[in-house]
Amino acid sequence: MMYFKLPFDEKLYSTDENSNENFVNFYSFDGTTQINFNGNIVEINPERFDQITISSESLPEDNNHFSTETQEEYLENLSKVIDVIKNNQLPKLVYSRRKIFTDFNEIDVKESFKNLCQSYPNAFRYIFINGETSWMGAFSEVLGKFNKETHDFETMSLAGTLPISESWSEKEIEEQKPVTTYIKNILNNYSENINESKTYDHISGNIKHLRTDFKAKIKPENLDKIIQELHPTPAVCGIPKEFCKENIQNLEKFPRELYAGYIKIETEKTVQYFVNLRCSKLYKNAVHLFVGGGITAQSSPEKEWIETELKSEAVLKNLVIS
Repeated sequence: MMYFKLPFDEKLYSTDENSNENFVNFYSFDGTTQINFNGNIVEINPERFDQITISSESLPEDNNHFSTETQEEYLENLSKVIDVIKNNQLPKLVYSRRKIFTDFNEIDVKESFKNLCQSYPNAFRYIFINGETSWMGAFSEVLGKFNKETHDFETMSLAGTLPISESWSEKEIEEQKPVTTYIKNILNNYSENINESKTYDHISGNIKHLRTDFKAKIKPENLDKIIQELHPTPAVCGIPKEFCKENIQNLEKFPRELYAGYIKIETEKTVQYFVNLRCSKLYKNAVHLFVGGGITAQSSPEKEWIETELKSEAVLKNLVIS
């Protein structure tokens, strides 16, 4: 069972499971896991969705015995991350944590998803339960969008995070710059004409990011190559990519799984790829919230902790629990 809504589109979609073709695919951060949903993409009538029962009993049990990373542990680990950044003169490395919420008896899965959809109309919103695992998320970062008819490819540089009321500092501006440069350098290998927008504020619920948009003409046969080169972007990994990926595995307490991976949605006219951020893994007895931040040499560990707490609210505040 899987349902989703596209950004700025309140139509509800799923797959009909009537064929072996896969038009919706979830990819893990490290590329080792792929979850496919068979069948054509179909629109779901809202009245029909209201009649569907999605019981929390269908969620798996949390038997991982993971313990939440405390603030003290997080700050200690982040000091190590900043040392790695300084010692290797890295522009940026992304460090994440898993917040585990267990203070409830039961989750109303369907109402929680509805809340998430209402709170983030400009995001890609999804929920799936496939027996072995269940995930829900809402996020705005587009890894890529390809128009099959015009061969236009669009992507974005999205980085830097602050509460909406605060002003940008040098830290956030410097954090976003390498993401923009990274994307531009990749697109230059595949297109002679790249349009780059001015950097502007991208609002996502209670927080904002810095965003720069890119558009380029590409050859259809190069689409997969471009996506593989873009993922994982510096916004979810760091620069240089392979070095940062290796250090992420050594420094982070938990595996990322689908968090910071991407989702591919293919229709007759477009192929869209969304970065899987602001997401959670749902269990009968727990919710695992995945949050992270771009760390630079100027980062304040205390401020980074607050940022991840703000990001966790994206899903947490929309849960309907008893």
